[in-house]
Amino acid sequence: MTRPRFPQFVYGAGQEPDARFSMANERTYLAWIRTSLALLAGGIALEVLGLGIHDGFRIAASLILLTAGTVAAPLGWWSWARYEKALRQGQPLPSTFFALPVAAVVGLVCALVLLGFLLA
Repeated sequence: MTRPRFPQFVYGAGQEPDARFSMANERTYLAWIRTSLALLAGGIALEVLGLGIHDGFRIAASLILLTAGTVAAPLGWWSWARYEKALRQGQPLPSTFFALPVAAVVGLVCALVLLGFLLA
């Protein structure tokens, strides 16, 4: 008797897809984990190093990066689950909603750091 796999709402749906697709989905999830870690590291580095940036802008940029890094990991897992379930059910993959918010966060942080340098 085989043990049920976690999460059951994903693995209990549909049929087992081609392993290559599941592994590609897992690699994408791991890329979001790396992105999460990079955002966290950037927020910590910005705050620890200071770099002569105006305090208000530096703190705001650090907090935005730390928040985005904290949110990216669980959203990456949720995205993995959505895609895996769609693969198992033979449905089209759902659209991604991740890339635009991450790009907006990075753009905002770049603007804050630039302003912080100019106003320091």
